[in-house]
Formats: sequence, structure tokens, C-alpha cells
Amino acid sequence: MSDHPTSSWEAMQDGNAFYKRHQLYSIPGKLPDLSNFIVAGCRYGGPIALMRDTTKMVALGRATTSFAKAQIHVYSSAGEGLLMFSWDQGKIVRFGWTHDERLAVLNDEGVYRLYDLQGDYAQYSLGNEAAEMGIIDARIHESGLVALTGSLTLLEAKGWDGGKPMTLANPGLSQPPHSWAVVPPDLTISRHVEVLLSVDSSIYSVDNLESVDQQLSRGPFTFLAPSPNGKSLALLTYSGLLWVVSADFQRSLAEFNTADVAGAVGDVSQVEWCGNDAVMVTWDGLAVLVGPFGDTLQYFYSGQTFAITEVDGIRLIGPDSCDFIQKVPPSSVSVFRPGSTSPSAILYDAWENFARKSPKADESIRNIRPELGAAVNECIDAAGREWEPAWQRRLLNAAKFGRAFLDLYDPTDFVQMGQALKVLNAVRFYEIGIPISYAQYTQLSPAHLINRLTARNLHLLALRISSYLSLKPDAVLKHWACAKIVRSKPTATGAGRDAELDGDDAVCRSIVEKFESLGRGEVSYADIAKRAWEVGRATLATKLLDHEPRASDQVPLLLSMKEDKLALTKAVESGDTDLVYHVLLYLQRRLPLGSFFRLIEEGGSKLAPASRLLQVYAREQNREMLRDFYYSDDRRVESAVLCLEEAAAMQDPNSKVSSVKAAQKFFSEDKERGFEAKMTDECARLLAAQQQLEKESDGKISFFGQSVNDTIRTCLINGMAKRVDKLKADFKVPDKRFWYVKLHALTAIRDFDGLDSFARSKRSPIGYEPFVRHLVEKGYKKEATSFVPRCDAHKRVDLYVLCDEWRAAAKECKDRGDKAKLEQLRKSCPNSLIARELEQVVASMK
Repeated sequence: MSDHPTSSWEAMQDGNAFYKRHQLYSIPGKLPDLSNFIVAGCRYGGPIALMRDTTKMVALGRATTSFAKAQIHVYSSAGEGLLMFSWDQGKIVRFGWTHDERLAVLNDEGVYRLYDLQGDYAQYSLGNEAAEMGIIDARIHESGLVALTGSLTLLEAKGWDGGKPMTLANPGLSQPPHSWAVVPPDLTISRHVEVLLSVDSSIYSVDNLESVDQQLSRGPFTFLAPSPNGKSLALLTYSGLLWVVSADFQRSLAEFNTADVAGAVGDVSQVEWCGNDAVMVTWDGLAVLVGPFGDTLQYFYSGQTFAITEVDGIRLIGPDSCDFIQKVPPSSVSVFRPGSTSPSAILYDAWENFARKSPKADESIRNIRPELGAAVNECIDAAGREWEPAWQRRLLNAAKFGRAFLDLYDPTDFVQMGQALKVLNAVRFYEIGIPISYAQYTQLSPAHLINRLTARNLHLLALRISSYLSLKPDAVLKHWACAKIVRSKPTATGAGRDAELDGDDAVCRSIVEKFESLGRGEVSYADIAKRAWEVGRATLATKLLDHEPRASDQVPLLLSMKEDKLALTKAVESGDTDLVYHVLLYLQRRLPLGSFFRLIEEGGSKLAPASRLLQVYAREQNREMLRDFYYSDDRRVESAVLCLEEAAAMQDPNSKVSSVKAAQKFFSEDKERGFEAKMTDECARLLAAQQQLEKESDGKISFFGQSVNDTIRTCLINGMAKRVDKLKADFKVPDKRFWYVKLHALTAIRDFDGLDSFARSKRSPIGYEPFVRHLVEKGYKKEATSFVPRCDAHKRVDLYVLCDEWRAAAKECKDRGDKAKLEQLRKSCPNSLIARELEQVVASMK
């Protein structure tokens, strides 16, 4: 059984607060002497990065030869080596850790790289200004960095996606600050990064809008350290006075003179926060924890240490151990504080009595019955705060014991705590080396912890934790597949063109099997295929994409891989019109027009829907492309129809004629379109003739665009009779149609003499009944009557009636001896006067 939790407790504030130091790992000899290195630590139990401090002299021996070069080494908190890489990009100004456990390394030219724990990196730049001015210092926080340029201006890079840096307000510095720090945007009221600069005796607060002098007189300060919650600042003066002040500099919270610390040798190494309640000041071999009221606790080490602030404590890495110092959580104090009479302490005692089979257990439970629920919850919380599995188990057993006496109790918290502790104990194991506390775990989320495990290629553990916590395994499987692709090598069998890459098939098969068995077929293959393509495995990428069920994920990568035909085929097969248009427009921009059309034409029936969609788009948006497409595909009829559509919309006569002639040419090239070719030829000739007619009329009469009939009619109306005969001959207008057109034209201008002459000119091919009916329709009944005698005899009676000539109709009946028709007229006549006349005619026929 390990020591009692209180054995490492030390009291502060007159026994009102306790702090404890817990040894996470014993690491003698695993790390080099930290006094010779620049160190950057990652929060939440993350790794540390070391680089030789070139300003310090070091005796070269066997243990230090590897550090003689410009190299950065990364270790876990347990002292296990995770990564080592060489640096060849100029002088390193600063390096630090991002939120997702990547190492950001910045050089003096403004170039920075983001290294993952496998040594892969992405490189970005702070821009030309940073390169010209140079970078003299920087501060890296989890969500970005702030760089101090050679011209003493501040550049902020937001996020780690390589975005354009932003220049902060100019603090007007004449020399570099004595010290400075950055308050991350998630801790400031404005939600923008805030930079604190120690200038002369004061501090400047700089953000993107303004630089404010805080009007202090106690500076300059050698250390500036914002607390994890951003509400307080720890400042150390040159004289060694530690001053803790509120973030707005309005309230002084604590003061402590570090010069009075016995055993402190040399300069202060670090000033870091231990949670939000105390400040850790370190020297070579000594760490002093300063409480809110100036109380101190001292911790001695055999050499240089490095401290990393955590939200609930501080991680201290020394030559022989990695320790975690924290304020004892309230739940632990409540349960274990000597003499505690809290319900949780009584419940824990009751469980111990029960385990010893003592009857005192029942009495203890009865005493705290009203507070039993709260006591159970506090024991569960205290279990989460313990590092030793044995004490975790004892506290959870006490909670379980108390639960048995409660009628209504939701066991969710109990179950979740058990699961969380099992996960935490697994990742704290020295071979994994992530000493994360329960408070940090709840702040980060399980998914983030799983991502950190996959970054270390600990896929099996990450997968088991995902399964244990009922989380989707997608992220783990994707990372595993990408890592497998990078590590595997394609193996060729055969020779020449017959060679096949067996490695691609094997890797693809193993990835698909894992995804289907562990991911239940829900994991996307697109990201994996993209990674395969990035490392030069295009064939493997294509094979993986064949298993991707979502075309919207397949197609963009296929386009990136320049698998144009396959991308278009997949888009068509998906049935998604928008996706097809996306591919078509992308290919149209990227490919030469001929290659683009050839790709669609060679697709045959498979790409026919894409061809149709392209035509729909081009008809509305880009007719020039549609014309080129028809021409390249030898579609003469479609080209001709397109020319006619354009001609119909044109206003310029010459352009319209040219377009119609072009249509005629396309039609003439198709043997089956002889009729259309002839019609378009006549249309072109008609338009040319109309242009000539307008020229002859000095543009006073409009002919252009009219039909043959309307053109003849316009000529007749405007007295251009000579042109009429030529038009009739040129366009082979049939006699019947010509007579109708001339009849209507002469009636329209009321040229009844001309109409009579026209009717007498020769025998009418349409007869004379149309003359009568048209004149009556237009209201010229009297003029219509003169044409009735020329009509067929059996129609004259009805035509006379149509002209309101009842007497002439009666006379016609009498001449023909048609008494029955005459009787019928009498019955239908409009008035009695006409009726009496008709009766007289009837009587005269007896």
C-alpha cells in the first residue's frame, strides 16, 4: 500500500490551504543537464523540447556530442525520447508548443515551422516585412505567436494555418523591453491577444488597437507571468521583489522578496504560476512556492529544473524526477484532512470500518444520512484527484458503499469517474508519459487526449480508449492509415509495362479491412487517399478512393490528382448536378479548350449527362464555348440552330445576315438537312433583298426581318409595284398566296379601283368569293357587291345576303327559279319592308 495521501501535504496560510508534491516519474540520467539548454514545455502533461543554449559554454564529451549541432530534442515527461531533428533555417529565435502538441520553431527571418511528433512539418512565413526587419524575439502561445521585429514593432500570427500576420499597435519603443509576455486572446476581455512589455519602470499593454502605459513605478521587471486564467500577473523586479497584481493593475495581491530566500544561489531561472493560487520561483537546485499571503514552501533538487504551468498546478522537471505540485483540491481536503468531520470523511471512515467488519460503520452512516448523497459525490471527486490507483480504488469503494444506502441515486458520475481514471492511469504509464490530471482531462476532452496518442503513433491504445469511451474511432483509424501509408513502400513485381505494385494492393486491402471491421464502414477514405497522393502514391490513392461512398469527398481529390476523366465519371454517377457542374467548370478553367472537349467526347455514353449539362450551362452563360463545343464534336445541325438562335436576337442587319449564312453553311454540310439548307439560303437572300428595298426607300420604310408575304404587302402598300413582281419570281411565291397578299394589301389602302383592275387582269386562282368575304370583313359591303356576279352561281345568293343586298339575292333566286331559297330568305330577312318586297317576288313566280 502506498503512503497516505496526506503524507506529502504541506500547510500554508496558517493551515487553511495545503499543497502537495507528487512524483510523477523517476528519471535519473534520462535528461541532459537542463542548465545548458533552452527548454520549452507543453501544457497538459505534454512533452518538453530542448535545444543547446549556444550562449553557454559546455564541455564536450560522449554525453553531449549529439547536442553540439543545431538540434532540437523532444522528450516525454517520463524522460523518454520522442523526436530529434536538425535545424538548418537560420538562427532560432524562439520555439514553443501549440494546443494540438505541435512544436512551433521561429527563426530570425520570420520563417516558422510546425513539427508534429513524427518529425513532419509545415512551413510558413511572417511576410516580407519580418524578413527585411528581422525578428529579435517572440512569444509563442497555444493559439498563435507574437514576434518583436528589428524595428521594435509587434507582429501577431493568429492561429497556425499560415495566415497573414497582423501588426499590433506601435508601443513606440526605443530599445527592446526588459521582459515581456503575452496574454492569449481567450483570456482577455477583448478576445484579442494582449502583449505586456516591461519598459523603464512601467508596463505597456499593447493590443491591436492601442498601446497603454500602466503608469507603474516599481519596474523594470525581469519576469512577467500571467496566471492561467489571465486574472493576475506575477512580476519580478531587478532587486528580487516578487509582486503579484491583478491583470488591470488596480489591486496588489501579494509581495515577496526573493532575496531573502535562504539557499538561493545565482539568478532566478523562472517565475511560473502554480495553478491560479500561487507562484513558483526557481533557482538552480531550488524551487520556492509563494502563496497569496507571502507564505512559502521550498523544494530542493540536485540540479537545474524546468517548470511548466498547468491549470491546476505546476509540473517541475528536475535531474532525477518529474514532479507535480498542486494545491490540494477541496474534496481531498474534506476527506483526508486530519480531524475532518465532513460527511465525506465520515463516509470514508465508515467504509474502512465496514471493510474491517466493525459495527461502527452503521452508526457513522446513520449520522450523515441527510448529507450522504453529497458525501458520495465528494468521495467520487476526491478519487479523480488522486494519482495512486490504490487510493482511487479506496475512494470509489467508499462512494459505492455510501450509494448502497441511497434509494434514488444517479450512478452516471460514478461510472464516468471510473472510466476516466482507467483512461488517465493508462496514459500516465511511464512508457506513454502523459501525466495529465483529472482537472486537465475534463478541460481538454477525451477526443483531444486521443488525438495526442495518435500523434505519438500509439494507435492501439487510442483505439481501445475510443472503444472504451464509446467514441467514434474515425480519427484514430484515419491517422493509423496515414501512418501506414507513409511507412510502407510500394514493391514492384514483373518488369517493364507488366510491373505491378503489390504494395499498393496490400496496403489498400489492410486499410479497407480495418475500416470495415472497426469503423463499421463509416470512415471516409478521402482523407487517407489524399495523404497517399501527397507522399507520391497516386495509384494507392486511386484504389482507396474507389471505396469512398461519397462522391463529394472523392471528386475534389481526384481533381487534385489530375484524374480528370475519373473525377467527371464519379460526379456523373453520383447524380449530383452541382457536383458535375463543379467538375466541368474546374476542368474548363484548367485544361486547354480542345483537351476539355476531347475529354467529354471520349467519355461516350458514360459522360453524356455531363455533355448535356455543359450545353445547358453554355447556352445560358457562354455561347462562344457552346459554339466551339459543337464545332469540335462535328455537330453541324446544333451549330446551325445556334446560329439561327443568335440571329433571331441580333439587331444589326449585317450580323444577322452573316449568322443566317453561317447556319446555311452548317446545314449544307449535312446531307440529311437539304431542306433546312435551302430554307436558310432563301432567308439570307430575303434579308439581303430587304436591305436593298430599305436602301431604295432611303430608310423611310422598314422591311428588315419581315416574311416574304409581309415584304410583298409592304411594297404594295407603299406603291413599289415593280419590286413586287421580282420578289414573287425570286422567291417563287405561288399565285394563290400572291393573290391573297395583294387582295389584303389593296384593301388596306382602299385602292378599290386597283382591286377591280387586279381582279380583271386574269382569271383569279383563288376565285372571287375571298374578295367578297374579305371586303365584307373589313366593312366594305358596297364594294364587295361588285364581285358577287363573278362568283359561282350557287353561292351568289348567300354572298348577296352577306353584303346586305336582299333584293339582288331575291332577283338571283327568281332568275334561277329557286322558289324554296326565296321563301327561306323571306323568313330570315331583317325587317318587314324587305319581307313584303320578297313576298311580291314570290308572288310573281306563281
